[in-house]
Amino acid sequence: MQNQFAFKKYKIIIHKSIILPTVVNGCETWSLTVREEHKLRVFEKSVLSRVLWPKRDKVKGEWRKLHNKKLKDLYSSPIIIQVIKSRRMRWAGNVARM
Repeated sequence: MQNQFAFKKYKIIIHKSIILPTVVNGCETWSLTVREEHKLRVFEKSVLSRVLWPKRDKVKGEWRKLHNKKLKDLYSSPIIIQVIKSRRMRWAGNVARM
């Protein structure tokens, strides 16, 4: 049981250090539409559900998927859209200072 928690911790570290930066590479110049934001949210939820899924129900002993609200609670970092918007604002500030 202890080993499962360690694997999840390392998977979250890999997600934060490799997957997320790869996905948002160059996002400062993107013009995001609602459809693209939705696709990014779906991608992030699928990655997080693979990292944090499945959970074993203590009462029934069955395996179950985590719902989106529970995923957000377990993954405390900001969602991908917030990361993109903050990087765009930082980039705009750099351009303004030039």
